[in-house]
Amino acid sequence: MSLLARPAVASLIAKTMQRLVMLADRRSGGRGSAAAAHARLPEFPRATSGLTIPTSVAPARVTVYRPTTDDPAPPVHVNFHGGGFILPVTETDDAFCRAVAALAGVVVVNVDYVVAPQYPFPAPPRQAYEVVRWIGAHGDEHGWDGARLTVGGQSAGGGLAAAVARQALEEDGPAIALQVLHYAPLDLATAAKDKPAAIAKPLLRPWMGEVFDSAYVPDPRERADRLVSPGHPTETADLKGMAPALVITAAYDRLLAENVRYAERLRQVGSLVEHHDMAGVDHGYDLDDDEKAREIYAFIARHVQQATAGG
Repeated sequence: MSLLARPAVASLIAKTMQRLVMLADRRSGGRGSAAAAHARLPEFPRATSGLTIPTSVAPARVTVYRPTTDDPAPPVHVNFHGGGFILPVTETDDAFCRAVAALAGVVVVNVDYVVAPQYPFPAPPRQAYEVVRWIGAHGDEHGWDGARLTVGGQSAGGGLAAAVARQALEEDGPAIALQVLHYAPLDLATAAKDKPAAIAKPLLRPWMGEVFDSAYVPDPRERADRLVSPGHPTETADLKGMAPALVITAAYDRLLAENVRYAERLRQVGSLVEHHDMAGVDHGYDLDDDEKAREIYAFIARHVQQATAGG
């Protein structure tokens, strides 16, 4: 075990990274800052409000993005941000949330979920599931249709969306019309250093995997859990009845193989809507490239709209 893979060391590094992110946000700099996120894709308006959702883990703060629509109770898409399960960078997805709300005509709920090491596994996926269950049950009170519900996320958020869909399958709901898994980590049981990439220096470096994985799931024996690694080769449970899935990968991403593997599992049970590979890009590409972001956000919005049409 390397030094970085020791849970105490990973926890210390994760907390340091959290402080650096908060410092950058206060200085209104860095791609994860609220100011930078709000300035992106200005053609999509920002009409938001805040809520706090009760869960057994901790109260979850969410930002609700409202579309311009005549529908008195539009569908709802629940979004989980990335950040390696350790960074509370909710605002990073502001442009995505505005775009999907505008283009799909849905309410988007962006979740500020608990992160490690303060809340290690299984707290984040459990909280995420309870948030989605609450959103599905309380639409009448807040102006959305909880029966037309989709979930999704980028990077770690995609991993949480997959875990939400798995819990919904096992616990009989809520009904999820679509899960959007966007370059998601779906195999933490395999070390990042053992995941090849199509380019020499992919964004996700082995040291990052050691820190993220050890802070989030300190016990290596738990990293093969179905809510952590649904894309690991040893995970072979029957997924029949799983929520329909849109799997989006980045061709240069170190996480490509596990996403392809999971997409194939979903295909075998009839739950794969589409596997869409973005050529010539790496993990997190949409956070730096506005044109690529517009392209993929519109693509996701079309799928969300199609999945929630009618009702």
